[in-house]
Amino acid sequence: MINIGEKIPDCCLKIMTQDGPEAFDTAQQFSNKKVVLFAVPGAFTPTCSAAHLPGFVVHYDALIAAGADTVVCLSVNDVFVMHAWGISANAENIIMLADGNAEFTQSLGLDKDASKFQMGSRSKRFAMIIDDGVLKYLAVDEAGLDQTSAEAILKKLS
Repeated sequence: MINIGEKIPDCCLKIMTQDGPEAFDTAQQFSNKKVVLFAVPGAFTPTCSAAHLPGFVVHYDALIAAGADTVVCLSVNDVFVMHAWGISANAENIIMLADGNAEFTQSLGLDKDASKFQMGSRSKRFAMIIDDGVLKYLAVDEAGLDQTSAEAILKKLS
């Protein structure tokens, strides 16, 4: 698993734009910024849709006021699902980042096997603070949202 103080792996992921799916290069996009990135096991899943993403939507302005330049939601889903989920959750300010093949998640060492749920390789529920491409804080929740909620991350930024 990635350690505090290490550079975030360079990976090419996908985001939806007005022109359709586009590449999102982590090295470029996380450079010279303070990024709050939270990851969920799956878009449209119960806890992710009812609590995790909505918390970041509600606290977006507070996260920015506390020093974040960008808030990113990551999931091992395709770009079309992430885009639709963002629209359904009114997450217009949050970057809905698709890690369709779990390459980024696996490179962080934060993947999990969700085969017993017919979901294949997925992301653990985690949240991190990245400063100029370097991991400054990482929390992983095996159950619940105690460490990875927007409120918990906001306390780490303040």
